[in-house]
Amino acid sequence: MIIEILLFVVGLVLLYFGAEFLVAGASAVALRLGITPLVVGLTVVAFGTSAPELLVCLMAAFKGTDDISVGNIIGSNIANIALILGCASLVRPLEVHVQAVRREFPVMVVASIMMVLVAFDGTITRLEGGILAISMVFYLVFAFFAAQKGGDVDVEGLDELEEADTEAPALADMAKIAGGILGLAGGAYLMVESATVIAKAIGIPELVIGITVVAFGTSLPELATSLVAAYRNESDISVGNVIGSNIFNIFLVLGLSSIVVPIAVGQAAIDFDLWIMLGVALGIWPILRTGHRVSRLEGAFMLAFYVGYVVYLFMRT
Repeated sequence: MIIEILLFVVGLVLLYFGAEFLVAGASAVALRLGITPLVVGLTVVAFGTSAPELLVCLMAAFKGTDDISVGNIIGSNIANIALILGCASLVRPLEVHVQAVRREFPVMVVASIMMVLVAFDGTITRLEGGILAISMVFYLVFAFFAAQKGGDVDVEGLDELEEADTEAPALADMAKIAGGILGLAGGAYLMVESATVIAKAIGIPELVIGITVVAFGTSLPELATSLVAAYRNESDISVGNVIGSNIFNIFLVLGLSSIVVPIAVGQAAIDFDLWIMLGVALGIWPILRTGHRVSRLEGAFMLAFYVGYVVYLFMRT
């Protein structure tokens, strides 16, 4: 058991640094080829932040551990709002940009509803995965033109792209991309393997492991980013980070994963956990809408809800 826990931690570290290297290398190569920072931010950076969830879901789907795959997405989306926004607002009350409420939030709700609909019959088919993936393309096009029109880009890390060092050797950038891909693949493999063994050893369903441990692990980069952003009083990054991540998790991660391998959805997820994910997505609306800020009290409530939900998951086993 101790070995599996250590392997899980190693896998988590590989996922984190793999995503960092992939984003850094791919962004530099794209900028060297003349692609604008705006396009790079909406594609390379956004994809890189979802890469850990994508690789974990793909690995779990190939191994036939669909509950970990589905649980990872459900758990990540719940954690992104209830845990990450909750923690970030405790550091500093979050001011919410009106565009995030009017533009990105409705897309996140639509994505959540679509996940419930495609999962309701117990299987997410390749066709349904294709619909989700196509929705991702439409969202990227929408975000691109909206950002150009509004003169803003709500994509994490875009400011740094404008100062990217394109003078570094191209070989070094390619090495970063290769290393990032290897790190993501190796990290995903170790996390799924160890999580499966741990779940079986202590008698906890794979769905619960996916919603809690695996989802928390793949959401750690977003948690760190949002906490730092809140400390620096950059609320737009904290809020935009979690909303954008939820959209990508469903449209991109679930879409591509189910195109590669149709995903079976367990009855427990259909009966309860998917609705919790949708409820959290809808429940954040009055908090964001009221005064366009997330207070410390509201953050504490969201965090308490997340802790209570996790406790319930382990109790129901």
